[in-house]
Amino acid sequence: MRASYKLLGASVLLALLVVALPYSASFFAAFFPGLERPVYMQDPFAWLLLQHCLLAGASSLVAVVVGTALGVAVTHAGGLQFKPVVESLVAIGQAIPPVAVLALAVPVVGFGEVPALIALSLYGLLPVVQGTIGGLQTVPGAQLYAASALGLRPRQALAYVEIPLALPVWLSGVRTSVIINISTAAIASTVGAKTLGSPIIVGLSGFNTAYVLQGAVLVAMLAVVVDLAFEMVAERVALKQ
Repeated sequence: MRASYKLLGASVLLALLVVALPYSASFFAAFFPGLERPVYMQDPFAWLLLQHCLLAGASSLVAVVVGTALGVAVTHAGGLQFKPVVESLVAIGQAIPPVAVLALAVPVVGFGEVPALIALSLYGLLPVVQGTIGGLQTVPGAQLYAASALGLRPRQALAYVEIPLALPVWLSGVRTSVIINISTAAIASTVGAKTLGSPIIVGLSGFNTAYVLQGAVLVAMLAVVVDLAFEMVAERVALKQ
């Protein structure tokens, strides 16, 4: 219940910020009197928030689906020998800065959301893969033996025994991946994608600190809201177990 109240409060605060920022010129002018335009007005904040959520959501979905499939594959017979290779590859994917991936992707797929989707999907793989592997490896051997003794096939044991027991650890990995994508999606504006990073990029290029603050505050609040949503889900999963 506490998580739900915190989530509601954070969501209301985010909504209020989106609505109030366009009318906050006098507030920012008081702190930055040298700025001719103290509030970002090139795009509506509500629309930027929506585009940011869509981009982060799409890239997180790709990372979760691919990362979970890889994690399941390398923890079962037939894929165990590929586990070190997969772990190394996804680690490399996160070690490469998203900006570098964007720079490599733009000449191939052009500007816009597509290169950002590629970069964010690669960047979000590691936590999901680690969460999936870690969760499945924590399943007690006795549980697996009992499932085999009951005549469950490997796929049935995975669905009815392993996945439910691994869910908390897997959820923690997904949570980390999504928050990373929400924060990192701001740089997608450097290749033409419209996100909450747009005020930040415009502010940095035009030496407008007010724009940078407006974009950064909204990105941070969105990350807080999503993190609290995952906290609420994690609490309910823990109660069921």
